[in-house]
Amino acid sequence: MRCIIAGGGTGGHLFPGMAIAEAFMEREMGNEVLFIGTERGIEARVLAGGRFPLKMIHAMPIKGRSFMEKLGALWTLPKAVAEALAILKEFQPQFVLGVGGYASGPAVLAASLLRMKRAIHEQNVIPGMTNRILKRLSQRIFVSFEETKRYFPEGKTVVTGNPIRKEITVSGASRERGDRFTILVFGGSAGAHRINAAMMEALASLQDLRSFLRLIHQTGKEDLGLVSRGYEEKGFEAEVMPFIDEMARCYRRADLVICRSGASTVAELAVCGKASILIPYPYAAHNHQWMNAKRLVDLGAARMILDEELEGPSLSETIVHLYHHPEERERMEEEIRRIGRPRAAEEIVEHCYELVRTSLEAGG
Repeated sequence: MRCIIAGGGTGGHLFPGMAIAEAFMEREMGNEVLFIGTERGIEARVLAGGRFPLKMIHAMPIKGRSFMEKLGALWTLPKAVAEALAILKEFQPQFVLGVGGYASGPAVLAASLLRMKRAIHEQNVIPGMTNRILKRLSQRIFVSFEETKRYFPEGKTVVTGNPIRKEITVSGASRERGDRFTILVFGGSAGAHRINAAMMEALASLQDLRSFLRLIHQTGKEDLGLVSRGYEEKGFEAEVMPFIDEMARCYRRADLVICRSGASTVAELAVCGKASILIPYPYAAHNHQWMNAKRLVDLGAARMILDEELEGPSLSETIVHLYHHPEERERMEEEIRRIGRPRAAEEIVEHCYELVRTSLEAGG
C-alpha cells in the first residue's frame, strides 16, 4: 500500500507523522510513504536525504498573520491544491493522512476532490484551525486526548494518543545511569530563548551542585554561542547543540527534563517516564501548552513554571529541590507513565487499513 502524510512546519506536527510512517512501513513489506510539506517547514531539513521522500507545495500559514499576509496565503491556496492534486495523481496513494500544519489542508482537500481515503490527526487538546476545517472532509479523525472528541463528529473520531517515533518508544524509556545527575534542556525544534536565558542565569545559584551535574542543551541556532559560552565560563559540564538528532539517547540519559509542553513533547515524556519542569509557550494557539502542563501538574506528574515567571532563581530553586528529593522525581515518573500511549502510531495505521479494507469490500 501507498500512503501520503501531509503537514509539518514544526516538530509538533512532523514527528507524529514520522512515527506513523515508521509504523506503516513496518506493517507490510513493500509499503511506501511520501510526505508533502513546504520549504519553510522543519520537514525540509529533517527529511532531507532521509528514509522518507518529501514533495513540496507552496502552502502558506494564515493564522496569526497580518491582514495582507492572510490575503497572500489565500491567494496561493489554489496553487497549493493544484500542486497537491498533481502529487496525488502521480503517487496514487491508498490513503492520505493530514497531521496538521499548513501543508495539510491543501493535501487533504486534494484527496477529497479525487475521492481518495483520507484522515487527519490532531495532537492538541483544542484543535487548530486547519483540522477544524478538515473535519468535514475527513473520513477518520484521530485525536490524542479524550477531551478533544467533543470538537469532532462522534462517529468518525478515535482517541489514539499522540504517535511517538519508534526510536523513542523502544529505547528512550530505558535508563542509562551516569556518574552525574543529567539535566536535558530543550525548547522545541527551534529552541527557546527564554529557557536558554533563564538557564544561563540559573547557573550562578547552581554552583554548589556543579560537580554533580551534567547538562544536555538544545539551543536552536540563534543561541548556540551564548549558551556554550555560559556553561564554559561557569565551569559546568555540558553538551550544547542547536538541534538534537538522537533524542532517544538523550532521554535515556536524563534524570530531569526542562522543556516546553507541546503535545508531542508531553507524549514523549510520558512514554519515556521522565520527571520534568514544564515551561508552557505562552503564545501557543488556544493556550494548549498551558493546558498540557496543567494536566500533568494536577496528576503529580510534572512541575510547571509559567513563562512570565521564568527567571534564573525560580528555575534553579526548582532544580535544586528535585535534585535533593529523588522520591518526588520517582513519583512524577510513575504518574506520567500512566498516560503514555506507546502504540498510538500502530493504532492509527490499523484504522487506516480498516478504512481502505472497508472501501474495497464495498467496491469503492
